[in-house]
Amino acid sequence: MQLGMVGLGRMGANMTLRLLRRGHDVVGFDLGEAARKQVADQGARTAASLEALVAALDAPRAIWVMVPAGDPTDQTIAALGELLSTGDVVIDGGNSNYKTAVPYAEALGRKGVQFVDAGTSGGVWGLENGYCLMVGGDKEAVDKVEPVLVDLAPEGGYAHVGPVGAGHFVKMVHNGIEYGLMQAYAEGFELMGAAKEFDLDLHQIAAIWRYGSVVRSWLLELAELALRPDSGFETIEPWVEDSGEGRWTIQEAVERGVPAPVMTESLYRRFASRNNGDFANRILAALRNQFGGHAVERTQAEKGAK
Repeated sequence: MQLGMVGLGRMGANMTLRLLRRGHDVVGFDLGEAARKQVADQGARTAASLEALVAALDAPRAIWVMVPAGDPTDQTIAALGELLSTGDVVIDGGNSNYKTAVPYAEALGRKGVQFVDAGTSGGVWGLENGYCLMVGGDKEAVDKVEPVLVDLAPEGGYAHVGPVGAGHFVKMVHNGIEYGLMQAYAEGFELMGAAKEFDLDLHQIAAIWRYGSVVRSWLLELAELALRPDSGFETIEPWVEDSGEGRWTIQEAVERGVPAPVMTESLYRRFASRNNGDFANRILAALRNQFGGHAVERTQAEKGAK
């Protein structure tokens, strides 16, 4: 199948290469010349503009948008709406908020262009392992691009989950669950690390838990990689970002009245990792000192001044 790929970053480039290996004809576009060259060296055709990309594809066209959510996706889809024709399909595979899917579909639909939202999970490992694809859209539109979806996913890793917006909604919840799982692993390994009397080998434990344990998972396999002696784990700063989908998941839980304490706490722990909680913790220590005379720890600067 022929496909245009807009956005040749880590995900878009690897998806392009996976499709090339499976015999698809992919034309890639990225604002960066180096990114275009990278996939061209692997056999992809490239275009230096959206206009050139559209011109290089045979009608009816299928174009996968793999750029950051928000303005970049808004602008790309709006531009494609001016360039494409009736019967063409646009797939948004980025981490867009599911609430944008219906407006995208409506705007493109006025031009006769169909829209598919594809929640995509797999990260940098997707090139070899495949990408889990949670796809929303009209059946007719999804059927048109299904050959690409099947080859991007591992066996059993693709499903048409519902109408427009459903794909990104499911991916949003998927990421919220991911936050909770990651937090549970982090807390468990921290607790074992605190048991100094046992001198536990955390890498060894992560390794054996991958086999037969009820907590085995791909995330645990990644934890084992991170804890290997030569991984450089000790040099990693304890600063944890969030992509936005965790926040959207919690907002949805609040709006729908669905309790989600684990996912909510995992999001707040990420905020705390950025030192946002330092002031609150100082207040807690000061209050304990005020009402109970409990000792407080002083900063190194304060200790030096004395």
